[in-house]
Amino acid sequence: MPMDPSLVGRSYPPGGTYLVGREKIREFAAAIGASDAVHHDPDAARKAGYPDVVAPPTFPVAVTMSSSERVISDPDLAIDYSRVVHGDQRFRYVRPAVAGDELVCTDTIEEIMSRGGHDFLTVRTEVAAAATGEPVVTVWMKLVVRGED
Repeated sequence: MPMDPSLVGRSYPPGGTYLVGREKIREFAAAIGASDAVHHDPDAARKAGYPDVVAPPTFPVAVTMSSSERVISDPDLAIDYSRVVHGDQRFRYVRPAVAGDELVCTDTIEEIMSRGGHDFLTVRTEVAAAATGEPVVTVWMKLVVRGED
């Protein structure tokens, strides 16, 4: 059964916070081969004008994964996760995430469409500083829910 397009615009309020850790950034950077010193060395990051090590550009995926679970598990969407394929990911930055940031995520269903027997779900996640509400990055994730035929 196709997803209900009337759910477009549904927002999920911020859940818990995510504390960006220096070691988590280093581990993520090493895993993706980001060798720039600003991702590993606090002194190099400070010399470049940052308060601490800087997360690589795709790091917000680690922050938004648990947040997007609220959308994926929404019973109104009725997503069979065994049929889900990751379709797309994009980021729009206000500033990079750095070690010590405490972030919150607000998810919104931005688009639902069906094409060729498959459903496409786009979720927009606004990532902001927990204490101030300062925007950090907007992340879009597109999931493809494969049809049964």
